[in-house]
Amino acid sequence: MRYFMMLTVLFLIGLFSAQATEVDRAVMVEKYIEAFNAQDSEAMARMVTDDVQWLTVNGAMVSVETAGREALVKAMDSYFASCSSCRSKLVDVQVLGSRVSVIEEASWLAGDERRSQSSIAVYEFSDQRIARVYYFASE
Repeated sequence: MRYFMMLTVLFLIGLFSAQATEVDRAVMVEKYIEAFNAQDSEAMARMVTDDVQWLTVNGAMVSVETAGREALVKAMDSYFASCSSCRSKLVDVQVLGSRVSVIEEASWLAGDERRSQSSIAVYEFSDQRIARVYYFASE
């Protein structure tokens, strides 16, 4: 009986630990989007691995947009300079192991009109940092 109780406790600890990690990853993606909206590329850089990759998926083609933390900062700074009104919000967040998939709604000003489009993105984690982002072109 004691053996069974110990196994049950270990199982529950493992279960709660896995759930906590998944929640942590979802929160990290939310914080990453907050840093994006604040146009804070340095804050974004603190949440990614040294060798982070940003990939765009368009049909059968996958393009590497940036590779490495420094390249990400440079690309984001350039992007923010060209689109100061660009913002993003998470419409849906799903976690499966080391990946967080989201439906992301990007918006920007075109003259006086706010425009938007939705896309799917998948954030892949290594430990507690974002290692890869797969951004699917909007349809």
